[in-house]
Amino acid sequence: MRINETLLKTSNQIALLPIRIGVGASMAAHGAQKLFGWFGGYGLKGTGQFFAENLGLKPGVLMAALAGGAEFFGGLLLLVGLLTRLAGVSLVVTMVVAIIATCNGVFFAQNGGVEYPLMLLLVCLTFVIAGGGAYSVDRKLSESQG
Repeated sequence: MRINETLLKTSNQIALLPIRIGVGASMAAHGAQKLFGWFGGYGLKGTGQFFAENLGLKPGVLMAALAGGAEFFGGLLLLVGLLTRLAGVSLVVTMVVAIIATCNGVFFAQNGGVEYPLMLLLVCLTFVIAGGGAYSVDRKLSESQG
């Protein structure tokens, strides 16, 4: 099987569309907070300082750039359904790091638990498995390759 078939092939399931758009927009917004300081975020310098001092992720600015880049660009790719599987992998890795770095052994989000990043991880893992579904750029590209 060719690599582009593996990356792009997806079903015509419309059920993936609302969750792909919602999670893609949410992840892109979280990345924009880290990278650009949009939506009340702290930008690279502030996020990098927080990562280094509070989470032990050093060098902080590099770690913030990696997390923010994965979230922002991965979210945008999810939003349109382009290279959905690769975007999903980058977001799964980001959520694994978030869980390890921030969760304190409890489940519920209001207690600083794993609940929210775990849900994002599972949704992104679903996109790694299923692809972008109906109305995705991946679907259009795979159809054109015939």
